[in-house]
Formats: sequence, C-alpha cells, structure tokens
Amino acid sequence: MKLPENGISREDALARLAKMRENDLHWRDGKTFAYVYQPTPEAEEVAKTAYGEFLSENALDPTAFPSVMAMENDVLAMAAAHLGGDPAKVWGSFTSGGTESIICAVKSARDHARTHRPHITRPRMIIPVTAHAAFHKAAHYLCVELDLVEVDPETFGASPEALAAAITDDTILLVGSAPSYAHGACDDIVGIGALAKERGLLFHVDGCMGGWMLPLYKKLGADVPDFDLSVPGVTSISMDLHKYAYCPKGASVVLYNDKDLKAHQIFSCSNWTGYTIINPTVQSTKSAGPVAAAWTLSQYLGLDGYLDLARPVLEATIAAKQGINEIPGLRVMGDPLMPLIAVVSDEVDIFHVVDEMKVRGWYIQPQMGLRRPDGTRYRENFHLSLNATSAKQVPGMLVALRESVEAARAYPKIDMAAQLQTMLAGFDLEKLSDDAFGDLMGMAGVQGTNLPERMAAINGLLDALPPQIADKVLTAFFTNLNHASE
Repeated sequence: MKLPENGISREDALARLAKMRENDLHWRDGKTFAYVYQPTPEAEEVAKTAYGEFLSENALDPTAFPSVMAMENDVLAMAAAHLGGDPAKVWGSFTSGGTESIICAVKSARDHARTHRPHITRPRMIIPVTAHAAFHKAAHYLCVELDLVEVDPETFGASPEALAAAITDDTILLVGSAPSYAHGACDDIVGIGALAKERGLLFHVDGCMGGWMLPLYKKLGADVPDFDLSVPGVTSISMDLHKYAYCPKGASVVLYNDKDLKAHQIFSCSNWTGYTIINPTVQSTKSAGPVAAAWTLSQYLGLDGYLDLARPVLEATIAAKQGINEIPGLRVMGDPLMPLIAVVSDEVDIFHVVDEMKVRGWYIQPQMGLRRPDGTRYRENFHLSLNATSAKQVPGMLVALRESVEAARAYPKIDMAAQLQTMLAGFDLEKLSDDAFGDLMGMAGVQGTNLPERMAAINGLLDALPPQIADKVLTAFFTNLNHASE
C-alpha cells in the first residue's frame, strides 16, 4: 500500500476503518475470555473521554506538562496505598503495561547489583516456571541469566524452598507471582519474602494480574494471602491498571520500597547534541492519554465503584469453576482465587474444544504444555479470563462449553509428537530454512500467512515442539506475517 495521492473524506476513511475490523473479536458481548477487560459502558466512556483530552500531550517532559506529572504522582500514591505501602515511602513509575513494568524492575535490580555487588559479572534471577514470559523478555534484553524453578503440580504455586535451592553467588533477584497468569495461583510471597530478607536479595512481586483485584477481594471477605508491599522482604511490585482497574490499555505501575532502587531504573543521557534525555521508563515520547484516563477513572469509580465491579467477578469465578468441574471430561487446574482459570482434559483434545467454542461464538485462549525435568509435563489447557462484562455470560459459556466438549469427542486426538519425530528426522531445526518452515506450517494446515479456520493442528504442533524450536517457528511465522501489503 502506498500513501494515496489525494486524501479521502472523513466519512470514507472511518468507513474503511470499520470495514477492516469486521473479522476482529467482537468483545463487547462478553463472550471473549481473554485480552479485553471491560467495565460498564459509562465507565468506559469516562475513561475514553479523559484519554482523548490528553491524547496529544507528551508525557516525556513533566516540566512542560505539570498536569501530567501531578496525575502520575496521584496514581502512584493510590497504587502504593492500595498495595499496602506508605505513599510517602514508596517510589515508582507509570508504565505502558506489565511487560514494561517488569523490564524496569529487572533493570533496576541489575544496575543495583552493578553498584552494590560489582563482583557479579553474570547476574542471575530466579523465577518460577509459571512466571510471566515478560521476565524471559527482560532477561533477554538486559543480559540477565534465568534460573527456572518448578512449582507444586497440584496448586501451581512456587515455594520458598524451591527458590532457595537455586540461589547462587550471582543471584540478584527473586520473583514471585500474585497470581501467575496461566493458572491464577499465588506463590508463597510471605515465605519468599522471608528468604529474600535472610539472603539479602531483592524480591519482585508480579502483581500485574492480581494487584488491583486481590485487595478488593479481601474487602469482600475472600481469603486472600498477603502479597504486597507490606510483606517483609518485598522490594518491588508491578500492577497493571488496564486489567482489573479497567483503565484503557497502556496503564501499569512499578513500585519500589527503596528510593535507591527507583534511581537505578532511570536512564539519562547528556552525551549528545540534543536536549537532555531523562527516561524513568523504557519509553521516551508517549501520550499522556493513559495516565489521564487512569486518574479520571479512579476518581469516577472510587472504592465503592470498584467493589461493585469486583463482587460479580468473584461470584462468577466460583460459579465457573464449579460448572467446569461438572462437565464430563474437564477439570480446573488448581483452585484459583483470581478470575484466571486453566482447564485440562484427559478425554478430549483441548485444542478442538477451543475451536468448537469459536464456532459457537466464544473465544477462549489455548495454552501449551511444558516439559518438566523429570519427564512429566505441565499439561496443555485452555484459559479463561473473566471480567466485569464476561462474568454475566458465565451461564451461557458453560452451556456452550459442555456442547463443545461433546463435539470435540468426534475428533481423534492428534499425536503430533509422533508425526513430528518422523517428519523432523531430516531437518536441521537449528537452521530453520524457508522450505522446512513451509513444510512444518503445511503440516498444521497453514499456507503462507493464511491461518485455517480451525487452529487445533497449529496449537498441537506448537505444543509438541520443544520450546526452543517452537520459538523459532513462531519467529519465522511473524517475520513473514508483518510485511508491506500491496
């Protein structure tokens, strides 16, 4: 596509925009159990209006737009208080999302070690296998080595004993989740905090999913484990506001119990011919829309409004877990408190269930399995993220899910691993050629960049491949996917 010689009317441009989104997920009906966290229509409108009001303001320079700095400080203070911290003793930053918050926390830990433990030349951090992939990304970007530890196969929570066994002289950071995304399970934050304090290590809690919701659940009477800045040993925490605080996307915070840690997060550069660069976070230029929306929505809803949004989600999560466990062939993994539910089956191909739900107008998220060192696996499953809108659809979702499981029984389980063993015998997967990649994709029903209607074969392929090879396949696919169109 080239820039048109002549512009078109506003109406025509918006009509083309609407046409392009026809095949997108229709998430407003509450049948999408991933990616979108939707409040009431009124709250959504308030947030969007605030976002638009500050869309063009640049949050790069707080001296140019002091209103933006004031809003960010207010949001950080509210977040600190919400997470058990003293706003006067907690420092932090507003970021674009959980991944940026995590990258900032890892950078802070790495640079803190460079100052206070300069003998470490290959810094390492210890994370449970259930920790978010953003920690892998941060390690990759920042040249920090990863040590993965196993979790309890029934609860999917990580224990301090598991992390303790992995500590070395080069360890700079421990990580726990409250909760982990995949299974909605909280690690033993109190125990890991005690371990971090005993060993003199930094400890980051990933509260991106649960940081906002868990304190609300506690106020509603749920049995919520301690996980926040009030826990001894916790030195930093991340929390997304564009999830269960229902802010427009691009809204997260990273908070520190130590001013020195915040200082190590910051990047500054005076050694060039332009204006002085000071970046607390990864981004430089960024819209002030997200922070304005977060500030405005928090004022609009208040604690009572957020409790009204949290209550039906808590009730729907309990109903969903019970209903899923009553469907023959399905089983909830663990017993998640958060509205993040992973579901496994010993009787049907779970990826066909995902496809059958799509046929019926519902989107649920497939999750791949993972091999454990002892030869067993964390099982492949599908994932549900409930929110204030989708919570109302749980009864209908359970009906569709029961139908989808029965329909999936008509499809034989694909032993993709056995097929791959034969097919890959002649492939050098360390050097995945275009021809080999094409053959692999063809095996899953993919031609070029056109995905088939049913994704079970693709998901089965990714599930069967070793993670390092699956990463290469995904990289090759997305390299081909994002290119200029005619």
